[in-house]
Amino acid sequence: MSDAPTFTPEPAAASRGQMLRAQTVMEFKLLLRNGEQVGLTLLIPILLLFFFNLPLLYSLGTPRRIDFVAPSIVTLAVMSAAFTGLAIGTGFERKYAVLKRLGATALPRSVLILGKTLAVLLLEIVQLALICGFAYLLQWQPHGNPFAALLLVVVGTVAFGGLGLLIAGTLRAEITLAAANLVWLVLLFAGGIAIPLDRFGGAARDVLQYLPSAALSDGLHAVWQHGAGLPVRDTLTLLVWAAVAVPAAARWFRWE
Repeated sequence: MSDAPTFTPEPAAASRGQMLRAQTVMEFKLLLRNGEQVGLTLLIPILLLFFFNLPLLYSLGTPRRIDFVAPSIVTLAVMSAAFTGLAIGTGFERKYAVLKRLGATALPRSVLILGKTLAVLLLEIVQLALICGFAYLLQWQPHGNPFAALLLVVVGTVAFGGLGLLIAGTLRAEITLAAANLVWLVLLFAGGIAIPLDRFGGAARDVLQYLPSAALSDGLHAVWQHGAGLPVRDTLTLLVWAAVAVPAAARWFRWE
């Protein structure tokens, strides 16, 4: 008589890798379902790329305006998606108790944060394809190593994502909405995106260059506009912001 098979349940949480894959896919699907946000995320950078390339606006001190505008718009797109959009969306998920239900599962806060950041990174791939494609139509001529620029975008996404989730996970949704937009404006005008850092005084420039937006913007300009290799200072600045923001968000993130 042969032994009958036994079916023993194994009530245990999935591995972190499995949870991260599942959470990333779910977060990316939720991003795509929000048609209004995706439309604004993809459309606004394209419109700004065209608007700021108009010759009637102002002089950037360069004979080829698009060479400055394109890296700035990529930086703006990364900051908008990974910081402002992620912070506001996550803040209202907390308000409506969406995250409270996730908190009752075995999902760790660190996996939730990484899953949301990776989902934003997938959306940014679409952003970059559209922005770069439209910039080529406007006679953009990028230089340097494209992998260096891609690395800057990835590290910048992690840094901005960590900052956005730190705000969303510790403040009320209404405060997150105001704070995220205020910080976005500060980083836009003081971080080398709308205004080149060399327009500021020496002391101010020495401080502002260590903002995450300035590091990403300067790094992309160095690679794409000037053909430089991987900018060490800008890359290290983004790595430091990421190394501080992501663990802080995981440590102090509240489910409700």
